[in-house]
Amino acid sequence: MNIEITTNPNQIDAKTISNGIVDFNKAKVPNLEPNEAEVKFFVFARNDNDTVIGGIRATCFWNTLHIELLWLSSACRGKGIGKQLIDSAENFAKEHNCEKVFVETTSWQAKPFYEKVGYVHIATINDRPKGHASHYLTKDL
Repeated sequence: MNIEITTNPNQIDAKTISNGIVDFNKAKVPNLEPNEAEVKFFVFARNDNDTVIGGIRATCFWNTLHIELLWLSSACRGKGIGKQLIDSAENFAKEHNCEKVFVETTSWQAKPFYEKVGYVHIATINDRPKGHASHYLTKDL
């Protein structure tokens, strides 16, 4: 046996392991939502000049909205724009049959914001990154 690490995998090899986990999952949970049903989307906030002043990158899969990132320009924070972005993402997710939301944020980012808009803290990994913490929050839609 040979163990290999690569940052540039052969596409056939990469597909082999992706298909392997999909087949395993289907065998264990036959009616599991297929990976092809995954919906990646963005929500943008724009100013009057059509410049992006904030936004969300997210994915809907397995009945869950996964918020990958949320960013607001410093001038727009504290004005309710973040909540509008969250509400828009959650409404989109509901239209795509999501029932839950999952988000990770770090200790210097937006944990208080997510809690303010109804998210519940479920876990923390300390020293990730070193000297800080990663927080995991969820919400039922």
